[in-house]
Amino acid sequence: MQAAILDAIHNRRSIREFTGEPVRGEQLHEIVTAGIWAPSGLNHQPWRFKLVVEAPTRAALAGQTTYGHVILAAPALIAVYLDGEASYDPVKDHQAAGACIQNMLLAIEALGLGGVWLGQILKNKAQVNQILELPDRFELMAVVAVGHPRHREQRSTRKPLAHFLL
Repeated sequence: MQAAILDAIHNRRSIREFTGEPVRGEQLHEIVTAGIWAPSGLNHQPWRFKLVVEAPTRAALAGQTTYGHVILAAPALIAVYLDGEASYDPVKDHQAAGACIQNMLLAIEALGLGGVWLGQILKNKAQVNQILELPDRFELMAVVAVGHPRHREQRSTRKPLAHFLL
């Protein structure tokens, strides 16, 4: 495994504070492209994405989560969905969505940007679909906030490997 991949895995942190600098469209496309290269059951690729950069839409979405301040601070959001019409198996599709989101977070790190996986907004997934004008067949998996990090002072720890081995 290349050291750069391991470095990204070990060094990536959830970034919740951003500068006002916009994220370029080609950067968002690169992030989503990394997501679609995640594995999925029978290669069904059930994920779909809604890119949100408009301030009024971000403000409406901010009202759907206690982490609204993060959504308001991020110049770009990626709403990650599963398409019910492309579903293969619910468990495998949800696992695939997680792999997709992780790929996107690693791409965000590789591009020198910052991002955070927001899941608490799922409690209002129907309202999010209304705001984004999407039909019910699309099931919200997460919103990823993306931007240029205000700082990189985040620290994290993990339990020792022995804790996890059975």
